[in-house]
Amino acid sequence: MQLGLNLAYWSGGPDADALALARLADELGVAVVWAAEAYGSDAASVLAWVGAHTRHIDIGSAVFQIPARSPAMTAMTAATLDGLSGGRFRLGLGVSGPQVSEGWHGVPFAAPLARTREYVEVVRLALSRAPVAHPGTHYPLPLPGGAGKALRLTVHPVREHIPIYLAAIGPRNLALAGEVADGALVVFFAPEHADEFWDPLQRGLDLAGRSRDTFDLAPTVPLVIGEDLAACAAPVAAYSALYLGGMGSREKNFYNALATRMGFGEAAARVQELYLDRQPREAAAAVPVDFLRATALIGTREQVAARLGAYAAAGVGTLSVAPMGATPARRAADLATVAELLA
Repeated sequence: MQLGLNLAYWSGGPDADALALARLADELGVAVVWAAEAYGSDAASVLAWVGAHTRHIDIGSAVFQIPARSPAMTAMTAATLDGLSGGRFRLGLGVSGPQVSEGWHGVPFAAPLARTREYVEVVRLALSRAPVAHPGTHYPLPLPGGAGKALRLTVHPVREHIPIYLAAIGPRNLALAGEVADGALVVFFAPEHADEFWDPLQRGLDLAGRSRDTFDLAPTVPLVIGEDLAACAAPVAAYSALYLGGMGSREKNFYNALATRMGFGEAAARVQELYLDRQPREAAAAVPVDFLRATALIGTREQVAARLGAYAAAGVGTLSVAPMGATPARRAADLATVAELLA
């Protein structure tokens, strides 16, 4: 099992602390550092910045938003980042959600699975440097009836194959990831509930005639190490409440649905109710400690070490930690501890 680092996205301006953490991860031999985007900082710029200040660590998008870019633009960006970094780029893709897709990008959140499948097809075709001719429903290229022609990527990617990951939560999206991608970027992964992820992934792998050892299951896991469990859990509870309560509508929240499938349905509904009623502190307090312990690395060094073994046994390929300690020094120390435990 490899170790990854997830920097998420900036909440304000350029984050010097995030760069310092990425450089530390590079020194520690961490396999990959991921950057995200929502409707603030974009992932491509952050990854170019991080890649220029590191030497060995892979840089990955977790994720590039599918409604934000055409698939050809994503292929261009992937080839450019892979070239600038000397072959260190991992391409993570996700459809985001209806609020961001429709409210920020003005793209209907319709047929997300079919759209993702076509998107990956076009990206792979473009990166292969074949003429991009794709007779799809969502991304027909060249545009029918227009003056365009099938063009070929002029950049030569450093590698023949840039790994593609799909952000996946629901069973159908996980199955699609298993079928068309090299890995899946997941959250709220609990080793005790690994079948919630692996069963649909395996269906996709079977359709593609592939085995699990060709696929990278890559959960992002919050990390806070310390003697006081309540203090470690507090920032993770706030993060969990945001996703269970605020990432989606009352009718459609993929993260809340996952928690329900894991057996936390009543608590997840309460967290969502409080969060949507603009009571984020109360929502965080309502997140069960058992859910936090199952889906995060919190507690003492010994407790974290035991959980690392559980993640490895559950078939995780890249365990990407998201340090949530109160200070940059604390986050750096926690990352170093996990790297040491996995060494």
